[in-house]
Parts: sequence; C-alpha cells; structure tokens
Amino acid sequence: MGRKRGFAEAPADSKMAAGCCGVKKQKLSSCSSSSTSSSSSSSANANAATTANTGDNHCKEAGRANGCLGPGGRSMVVNAEMCCFCFDVLYCHLYGYQPPRSPRFTNDPYALKDSRFPPMTREELPRLFCSVSLLTNFEDVGDYLDWEVGVHGIRIEFINEKGSKRTATYLPEVAKEQGWDHIQTIDSLLRKGGYKAPISNDFRKTIKLTRYHSEKMTLSYSEYLAHRQHHHYQNGIAHPLPPYNHYS
Repeated sequence: MGRKRGFAEAPADSKMAAGCCGVKKQKLSSCSSSSTSSSSSSSANANAATTANTGDNHCKEAGRANGCLGPGGRSMVVNAEMCCFCFDVLYCHLYGYQPPRSPRFTNDPYALKDSRFPPMTREELPRLFCSVSLLTNFEDVGDYLDWEVGVHGIRIEFINEKGSKRTATYLPEVAKEQGWDHIQTIDSLLRKGGYKAPISNDFRKTIKLTRYHSEKMTLSYSEYLAHRQHHHYQNGIAHPLPPYNHYS
C-alpha cells in the first residue's frame, strides 16, 4: 500500500490561492469545535492543492497519457506529466541532482519542507503514489450550505476572533473520505483556518464560500518510471533517471 503524502498543483483559475487540501482523520460532532485539522500536504510539492494517496484514479496507460478522459468522455486538462513533474522534483531532491527544468504547463514555485511531517526518504519512493488535483469552475455562493459533498471542493473566507481575514479549503474528496456532512466540513475548515472560538450557526452564516470542481490524476512510482523510460527511448535517450531533460 502506498505511503500517504501530499503534493500540490496550481488551480486552473487564478482566483484561488488557499492552503493545502488534505486532512488528518478526526472526529467531529455536527457542531464541532474540536482541534484544528491539519493538512496532508508534504515535502515535495508543485504548488497548492494535490493529495498523494493509494490512488483510485490511476491513468493506467501512463506511457501514452498526456491527458485522460473524464466522465462522459470529456477531455481533462490534468495529465500524467503533472504527476511526473512532482516525482521528478522529489527524485532530484533526494538524490542530489539539479532541480528539473520548468515543465510545459503552468507551475508556480514549489516547496520541499513542511514542518508538520518528517522528511521523505529514498526508501519511501517505490511505495509512493502522486495525485494532482487541478481546480476549476469556481463559483461564489450566497449560502454556506450551497455545495454538494463529494462533488464540490470548497474554499471559505472568514474573519477570526482577532478581526483578521482567514481562508481555508478542502478538495472535493475530503468530506466524503472523512464521512462528514456539510456542517462538520465547514467546522473542520474553520479550525484548519485557525478559528479557535466556539462555532455558532450565526457565525457560519458570515462565511464567504466559494465552491469548485477538480480534475484528479494519480500515478504510482512504477507508472512514473515506465512513463519516463518510454519517453527516453522514444527520443534516443538511454541515461538513467532523473529524466529532467524532458522539459524545455
């Protein structure tokens, strides 16, 4: 079973730039004011909202995947190269190579340190899965309950007890994976965003909520290797990893 780690990919719309979107398992009541939920974002990321896990949406034919088909045969923007770039960054970091060249897709600066998690090791690489979630279709809504669990990701903006504006976000899969309803998800996001006071229904109504969709791609480390080897042989390159010369 792959080790759960997090990476990050920029949203397709520039409107959103909130924190990571994963979460550690926690228990919540319907009006919870339990401790802050921490994110599952980790060492090697490529900026903003990607979760690595055992992966239920692998692109099985990674060697051909510059893109995949979504529900109803719709062409997806997210593609295997985004996952491969995350693995490239991590591989180069762990083995002391120069960072990979800039990819052919839009990518903001990535981080390689997260104080909430122990550093990744070389030994973990073969067990890793990398998922990239590309965020799309952002909609501001007037009601904090106007979103669907398992369909929408949500970003909230609120004023904390000190009068400061704070934001927090969860990807579409988070609430469903945790078994949360709307109220539990909102309360967890408030705690994640640093809100420490008791949470009342009146306060929830002051939240500004944006809902969005995401496209998700997952690759295992073995699929990553196969993808890279296929590319190298296609271009007459026989040197071993890291394959960062792929980028121009």
